[in-house]
Amino acid sequence: MKTFDELYAELQEKAAFTDGGGNTRRLLDEGVHAIGKKVVEEAAEVWMAAEHEGRERTAEEIAQLLYHAQVLMIASGVSLSDVYERL
Repeated sequence: MKTFDELYAELQEKAAFTDGGGNTRRLLDEGVHAIGKKVVEEAAEVWMAAEHEGRERTAEEIAQLLYHAQVLMIASGVSLSDVYERL
């Protein structure tokens, strides 16, 4: 299990690699538009899971949404501090 902050640090490390980095690097290479589309898709899946699929599936979808939101943060130059200041 990892925290929101730990995930962000892990994604920043992956973002630093131009070769490899798996899905994170691929998403970053595709850019903000593609990542934003994934955020919207994942948000819809969270909603549908919450409506129809139960607690565990909803938690899985929320985890995917948070991952994609953080990738979008990195692609957009938004730090955790930027977000925390606005919570």
